[in-house]
Amino acid sequence: MHNFLPIAYFEHQFIPFTDAKMSVATHALHYGTGAFGGLRGLPDPQHSDQALLFRLDRHCQRLSNSARFLNYDLPADKIESVIVEFVQKNNPKTSFYIRPFVYTSDLGIAPRLHNVEKNFFVYGLELGDYLSPEGVSCRISSWYRQEDRSLPLRGKISGAYITSSLAKTEAVESGFDEAILMNAQGKVSEATGMNIFIVRDGKIITPGFEQDILEGITRDSVMTLAKDLGIPIVERSIDKSELIIADEVFLSGTAAKITPVKRIESYEMPTEKPITHRLREKLTAITENRDPDYQHWVKVIPTS
Repeated sequence: MHNFLPIAYFEHQFIPFTDAKMSVATHALHYGTGAFGGLRGLPDPQHSDQALLFRLDRHCQRLSNSARFLNYDLPADKIESVIVEFVQKNNPKTSFYIRPFVYTSDLGIAPRLHNVEKNFFVYGLELGDYLSPEGVSCRISSWYRQEDRSLPLRGKISGAYITSSLAKTEAVESGFDEAILMNAQGKVSEATGMNIFIVRDGKIITPGFEQDILEGITRDSVMTLAKDLGIPIVERSIDKSELIIADEVFLSGTAAKITPVKRIESYEMPTEKPITHRLREKLTAITENRDPDYQHWVKVIPTS
């Protein structure tokens, strides 16, 4: 059961979340012609009259880029101003998640992106840990990650998430927490809503963009932190067998943050995960605005 924040931004105004409703004939509902973002926020642990948002500018720019795939010109600064006001109006008192969404809002049955109305809404909910911080079990999905030549994978297009949904349900119904998707070339791509990293011999390895991954913002943060901490990091293809013999495997994403993988298929992963834990502690300190070197990643929003 979700606890939704009481105010939503819908059809160019702030209204009660329970009043934010759309028609069953909405174009995006039928064709997946939407794109979404997702970002975490929390009340400032040190100042009760403000909230903190992690890398708001990057999230807004990515959603603006995603909107371009829908032939929708939605500037990043417009998205950011709405989200800031959204947080101020809701004034959340616990850790929360914001879901901005751009979509074709016309009522119609023709699959197209031209001559069709577009719109933008924002809602939010209270959110703690999306995945267990103690670690998750993963299976290799029988479903494959789409290719960029078929779908614009640089955007978070809503219709593309049918594959993630199929893979997630397959994993959970077969006794696992999460799924790992391979790409059409049989290389490791990503999880259902997270990027993936492995550690071998003190080096972090992660699939590059050519492996049909999403350009994850938490992924980018992890890579930046690793470099700043002096941990070698390489982007290259990863084979399934490398997952099994890795020293550490972890997932990254806005909802998942940094989540260790404790088992893949029937293979137990090493219990010691020093690099994963070091990165997770660093990221937590940054999101709570306790690290002066990365304060530019945190948007401070006055809430009273």
